[in-house]
Amino acid sequence: MAGISYKLDNFEGPLDLLLHLIEKNKVSIYDIPIVLITQQYLDYVSHMETEDLNVVSEFLVMAATLIDIKSKMLLPAQVNEEGEEEDPRAELVARLLEYKMYKCMAQELLTLEEGAARHLFKVSTVPREVAEYQPPVDLDELLGDLNLAKLQAVFESVIKRRADKIDPIRSRFGTIRREPVSLENRIKSVMDYARSHRKFSFRHLLERQGDKLAVVVTFLAVLELMKMGKIHLTQENLFEDMNIETLEPEGESGELDLEGLDDFEG
Repeated sequence: MAGISYKLDNFEGPLDLLLHLIEKNKVSIYDIPIVLITQQYLDYVSHMETEDLNVVSEFLVMAATLIDIKSKMLLPAQVNEEGEEEDPRAELVARLLEYKMYKCMAQELLTLEEGAARHLFKVSTVPREVAEYQPPVDLDELLGDLNLAKLQAVFESVIKRRADKIDPIRSRFGTIRREPVSLENRIKSVMDYARSHRKFSFRHLLERQGDKLAVVVTFLAVLELMKMGKIHLTQENLFEDMNIETLEPEGESGELDLEGLDDFEG
């Protein structure tokens, strides 16, 4: 059977009345003057005008508890196993503290409920085009002290190394036309490499490419991934190689948004 909720002269039960009497007499809840509080409590109970036995019985049980505590305090103090004197009021104090805590929590919830009642919810009416708008990427902020001039210096250094490796005899042979190099595929390839290696050399990445066109597209792929916030470039000392580090958490392999990218032909 569910508990009966009742309220009597602003006191919602015997514990509520006891707290009122303690606050009224301005005494510490840890040192209750049991004689005074018991007298005032019994005086209140004697003037109760309710015929609800469920209500009256709870107040009478507390009255009997107070009288029992009062009688124990008139006797010599009991000593526990640890040699300390037992306070007959200890259990009552614990119940009062617990009740007071829940009462404060209930008041806090009531205040939040009243505050929430003044808030109204409105469905968003922002146009889709406005909601999906993203501000242009600021390359200066994105790259920080790694400006395009430094990236270009690394790029030109790799291109020069490849030019030095060209065989002067074979270079006169006819050119075999290659298929277009897909920037989208190269971005995915660089991202896969970044996910597996986590941190690696920018120069080494470019030197792994087969020809000049592949180097160019790989260079562009690195810039695109930086713009998307997928990788980050660092350089410890001026004129040294740059390190690429993925910004994705380890183990993550989400899809990349690569719409609007073009292929490049050699």
